[in-house]
Parts: sequence; C-alpha cells; structure tokens
Amino acid sequence: MDLGITGDEIKLMSYTDEWKKEFSKVKHEIQENMHIEANRIEHIGSTAIEGMVSKPIIDILVAVDDLNAVGKSIIDGFKSIGFLRLKVERPGEIIFAKFTDSTFQKRTHYIHLVEYEKGIWNNLIFFRDYLSANEEAKGEYINLKLDYAKKHSAGIKNYTDHKESFVKGIFQKRK
Repeated sequence: MDLGITGDEIKLMSYTDEWKKEFSKVKHEIQENMHIEANRIEHIGSTAIEGMVSKPIIDILVAVDDLNAVGKSIIDGFKSIGFLRLKVERPGEIIFAKFTDSTFQKRTHYIHLVEYEKGIWNNLIFFRDYLSANEEAKGEYINLKLDYAKKHSAGIKNYTDHKESFVKGIFQKRK
C-alpha cells in the first residue's frame, strides 16, 4: 500500500480495503496505549468511504470530553505511537500527523482530536456516512476531486478550498 503524500502534492488513489485495515491497526494502538474508548475513535475522510478516490492519508477522528483539558499526557501519548502535534490552528480541533521518517516530509495519517458528540465530531461522521449511503453525492465528490487533480499536481490548500463548498453543503443536510 502506497500510503502518504509529500509536501504540497495532490495525489489521488482509488479506494482500497487496505485503508480500513490500516485504520483498525492504528485504532488498536490508540486504545492500547492511551486507553481511549473504541466509540471515540472513528475512521473519517475519503479513505473511510468505499469506492471513493482519496489522498492516501488515513484520517482518524478521536474524541475527548473537553479539548481545553487536553494536556501533556495526551500529547505525549500520541507521540508514543508516532503522532506529532501540528502547529495548525483550527477552532475546536487539535491536529496530529504521522510521518514516514525524521525529515517530516511525507505524511501518512492525521488525527483530528475534537470534543465528543459536539459539532465537528457530528459533522465529520455525518459527512462520511452520507457519502457512503448516497451514490449520487459520492459521484459528485469524486468528480470534483478528479477535475481539480487533472489540472493541478500541487497546492493542497487550494485543493481543500476547492472542495469546501461541497463539504459544507453536506454538513448543512445534517441540520
């Protein structure tokens, strides 16, 4: 399995069951090393949706009761299984990444640490479940991604921005 992207590259791959296997492996590591309950660890993002094209990065949603109470023990716990906290600032979310080596160039996994059953948690799970159940929406999202990737081989921020209105439109269906 060719997991990970380097720097600013845009690389999309066809769905593979290997992504679910990798998620299960990491979920087990999180449970074993950090004692986080199974129902607070979810596979999200495009690698969690059968038939979806995706960047080959495993997105994992992990929930705590209070993000403001996250301390050194949680950060060190993720570090002990290879995840480093990123300097990315997002309201209501702390981001961790796993890299292939000490150059920190190729990212293979993201952990999105959020509050359990609050807005971000609910939106991200709804998005995954909605696209998994709705072939028309899934096809629209695939086309949106492929159209962008055909024109650009780099520019991950622009790629994310390109998808934003579609993603927010799906979030709105939850309300």
